[in-house]
Amino acid sequence: MAQSVFMAGTLVGGIVLGGLSDRFGRKPILSGSYLLLAASGSGAAFSPSFAVYMVLRFLCGFSMAGVTLSTVILNVEWMSTQLRAVMTVGIGYFYTAGQFILPGLAYAIPQWRWLQLTVSVPFFAFFLLSWWVPESIRWMVLSGKCPKALRILQWVAAFNGRKEAGEKLSLEELKLDLQKEISLAKAHHYSVADLFRTPVLRRVTFCLSLAWFSTGFAYYSLAMGVEDFGVNLYLLQVIFGGVDIPAKFITILSMSYLGRHTTEVIALLLAGASILALIFVPSDLQALRTVLAVFGKGCLSSSFSCLFLYTSELYPTVIRQTGMGVSNMLTRVGSMTAPLVRITGELHPFVPNLIFGATALLGGGASLFLPETLHQALPETIEDVEKRSPLAKEPKPEPEAEKDSQRIPLQPCGPNLGPS
Repeated sequence: MAQSVFMAGTLVGGIVLGGLSDRFGRKPILSGSYLLLAASGSGAAFSPSFAVYMVLRFLCGFSMAGVTLSTVILNVEWMSTQLRAVMTVGIGYFYTAGQFILPGLAYAIPQWRWLQLTVSVPFFAFFLLSWWVPESIRWMVLSGKCPKALRILQWVAAFNGRKEAGEKLSLEELKLDLQKEISLAKAHHYSVADLFRTPVLRRVTFCLSLAWFSTGFAYYSLAMGVEDFGVNLYLLQVIFGGVDIPAKFITILSMSYLGRHTTEVIALLLAGASILALIFVPSDLQALRTVLAVFGKGCLSSSFSCLFLYTSELYPTVIRQTGMGVSNMLTRVGSMTAPLVRITGELHPFVPNLIFGATALLGGGASLFLPETLHQALPETIEDVEKRSPLAKEPKPEPEAEKDSQRIPLQPCGPNLGPS
């Protein structure tokens, strides 16, 4: 129940803080989420009752969603196009590092209250450090804060040793570089309903929804059930974290050469097959059960890494953040439901794995109907998505290099500013 309450917090946080991020900026939400996570996490260590503990854990999940969402958005809106995929997977490796550190701390600090306090207090320091993170230039320009955006760009240029390039920037040049996004933002106020406006977008949204839900659903079924495999809890947690290292590396290679579509389909189908295979392995063969669980967890980790990039490439610029928000919501629904489904094991031990495995296979089947985005330029409008569909009677899309040459450059915002 406590695990489900935590996941419910991440679900609500993703919905609420996503809208607040668009209104007040990415940086205030990031800093506020760090502070709330530090306070609620530390408070949970001193909970006098289970009810108070659940309330504080809900706030932990709520603030965790704000940290994750703001980090992903700032990464996308600050990094150059060439670095986005690398940085997205790179951030994932820090998540893996946390999985390595946690078992060591838990082994050294067996008292759960002290462990809870130990992992929560550092977020007070992260709250202070977050004030050195620059706000999104795109958000400031679209919010009419161009003079402040220019000052931040000049500060970034000086930080990168390009002070002279930064001093040459002007408000007019900044507005010109972001002219297309400004015009799109003023022309139409987009909402969740736009994800279902056209046939192609409806298909993309439906298939992505199943893929995100099934990934979160199956991933947390394994991550939260490590004690079921009869292996040392601390060791298995380290193994579960270690499998992410080769999984993420293989994902980068697969996405770059086989494509996003093939990578996502294979990852979910293999994950579903490995979870279903657990049904037929006797409980006394703990080593084989552990191998299957670790393999399945690695495949689901690959699915997560692929989906973050794949989703951002499938949705056009005008509704990309909305699409990512809905996707985040669905994966949180899956992760929130997973602990409750594990209760069905009281009926029969094989029931949970049957549900988890079948859902992962369903997500992989739905991914078969998604288009490939490898070597494709990012779509900027809903019309761009429709034209790319195989169902549309349009000529083949222009090569990325030619299409990019015709588009107003969004970055860098100065002649020699560089990707930062």
